[in-house]
Amino acid sequence: MLKLLEKIFNFLYPTFRDWGMSRNVASYTSLIFNIAILIALAYIIYYVAKFILVTLTAVFAQRTKTKFDDYLIQNKTTRYTAYLIPFFFIYKAVPVILDKYEYWESIFGKIVGIYIVLLGLWIVRTVFNSLRDYLKQKPEYSDKPIDSFVQVIMIVLWIFGVAMIISTLFGIKKGELLTILGTLSAIIILIFRDTILGFVSSVQVAINDMVRIGDWITMDKFGADGDVIEINLTTVKVRNFDNTITTIPTYALSSDSFQNWRGMQKSEGRRIKRHILIKSSTIRFLNDEDLHQLKKVQLITSYIDSRQAEIDKYNDLRGIDKTLSLNGRNMTNLGLFRKYIIQYLTDHPGLNKNMHIICRQLQSTAHGVPLEIYVFSSDKRWANYEYIMADIFDHVMASVRYFDLEIFELPSQIGKLE
Repeated sequence: MLKLLEKIFNFLYPTFRDWGMSRNVASYTSLIFNIAILIALAYIIYYVAKFILVTLTAVFAQRTKTKFDDYLIQNKTTRYTAYLIPFFFIYKAVPVILDKYEYWESIFGKIVGIYIVLLGLWIVRTVFNSLRDYLKQKPEYSDKPIDSFVQVIMIVLWIFGVAMIISTLFGIKKGELLTILGTLSAIIILIFRDTILGFVSSVQVAINDMVRIGDWITMDKFGADGDVIEINLTTVKVRNFDNTITTIPTYALSSDSFQNWRGMQKSEGRRIKRHILIKSSTIRFLNDEDLHQLKKVQLITSYIDSRQAEIDKYNDLRGIDKTLSLNGRNMTNLGLFRKYIIQYLTDHPGLNKNMHIICRQLQSTAHGVPLEIYVFSSDKRWANYEYIMADIFDHVMASVRYFDLEIFELPSQIGKLE
């Protein structure tokens, strides 16, 4: 290629000399003509490269099944490559044209070389962006932090690109330049601290499958409660349920605690775990009259009959004196109420019957006896889940009085002031 360029650009000077021009006139005239020829050839090469790379590639992309080449065209990879070819030609031609002008050859050679490096980096960036867009369309990669990996690769390439530019500008050997950069590594680490931490966290997130795009996460420290919409090298974007966007540093996912609801969303039900406080002074044994009245509650009628028969048999065999309710075995209003809640929850259409259905009594507190309901709703959607939970506790709180129980409430502050 070099010999061909010498033939193209070196024939004018001797021709002008043969025409009787002086050395200086012939030299400058040939230089002007050579520059004009160089520009014309560069334009021709550009349009030929553009036709081949852009037009023909677009036609080829329409006939292929893969979408990767479509993303290359969309990100203008072929167009930038078409620019690179004529500049590479110019880079090779400049030393030939400016052979007798060393100062200008050095300046223009460096300018063109730097532009080629920058253009090459830009082309590589478009290729990786195309790969990122292509992989995001794949179901198996749609929830992976692809942006983070692309950003890390580009940072490394830009570091090498800057090193090449500095080496070109100041004539520093690449080995010496890398030694200088090594001594400045502490400063580089300090400047890119968040980026490095973000990269390490991105790798941990990907390997451990901690967070995916589309996951619902809750992170109280940053006020995040919503779906992950983007994971990149430095930040994780969360669209909250009020449609605000919360930005979380990527490294916070590995250093701080957060809640990922993916497991719940993939399970067969969403947990309901809530309690009411029963006033302890209202808990008592039930007598025959109470039991007769509670048999009207259809969900526990058969249970009262079978349970009472079992208790009477036990007390009769042991000759228990039932003139005092404390003696022998007895049913309590709280125990019967728990049984009623279990039956009610078992019949509730919104709960998953294949998962836990528990109504349990927790440790007594100064505010009463906690009665906790622990179940799973079949519908995991937020609004429907809240409706099911409210429906259950509406019924539970309304049912308390039928068992002669009371829910604990703090005394009114107004009453105290009066």
